[in-house]
Amino acid sequence: MKLDYHNIKEEGKFTITSFQCGPSLQLLQEKGLYKIVWCTQGEEKLVVDGYDVILKKNQVLFCTPVNIIEIPKDNHGLIAFVFNREFYCIQHNDSEVSCMGVLFFGSSSAPIIHLEEKDQRSFKAMLVLFQEEFETRDHIQGEMLRTLLKRMLITSTRLIKLDNNQANLSVKQVDLIRKFNILVEQHFKEKHQVADYADLLFKSPKTLSNFFKKHNVKSPLKIINERIAAEAKRLLLYSDKSAEEIAYELGYKEPSHFSKFFKTQVGTSPLTFRNSK
Repeated sequence: MKLDYHNIKEEGKFTITSFQCGPSLQLLQEKGLYKIVWCTQGEEKLVVDGYDVILKKNQVLFCTPVNIIEIPKDNHGLIAFVFNREFYCIQHNDSEVSCMGVLFFGSSSAPIIHLEEKDQRSFKAMLVLFQEEFETRDHIQGEMLRTLLKRMLITSTRLIKLDNNQANLSVKQVDLIRKFNILVEQHFKEKHQVADYADLLFKSPKTLSNFFKKHNVKSPLKIINERIAAEAKRLLLYSDKSAEEIAYELGYKEPSHFSKFFKTQVGTSPLTFRNSK
């Protein structure tokens, strides 16, 4: 299955695919694409940012354009919803959907949600509506597809909040976590300290850390460090940049400081990590 929508004027792209053909797999090589991957049966082994990820039946994986994902052509049961910023701008619509910093952010691991029986029915119904809309070629097709995608994102955001024990938090409390994740994504290459982000949020570092601890969220420093380490690993695996060049790109004035940080986070030196993969 491969259903495509392409608005040439706006350069908006939206595809639903099972990744069982060459053109579908080539999508994974394109930059700037958000990817939602749903396993409808069995389980499949994917590679995300160089690491194996087992996606089980009724699990859904969310990848940003930052995440590099590899999917086997002979998979059975994977369905992906792939779109670019021109089709649906996550940040522009975030006040309505609230998925930025929850479903989509460049953390060390791409979020996965599990669909219970009720949620499975909802996703299956949405897939049918998507398929019907792809058959309707008119001037509002793109808007209808965006509306359906928005519904999927809202449903998924609600589910991940439940998984992360955030369902009982107030909108203001969830928004603080989201804003922190978004700020880390925007500034992790130059801002490495909790105090940097606390200032941007008009909080004290202690207040921010205590809030995350109270609500059983990863500590702010851990989120920052994991984001830097994730980017370092991607660059080591998928670029030909030297460790020194990566150190400077990630805001380290001294490559030795970066090497020490990387070894603390990953357990090995950058060079050993690159050569082991």
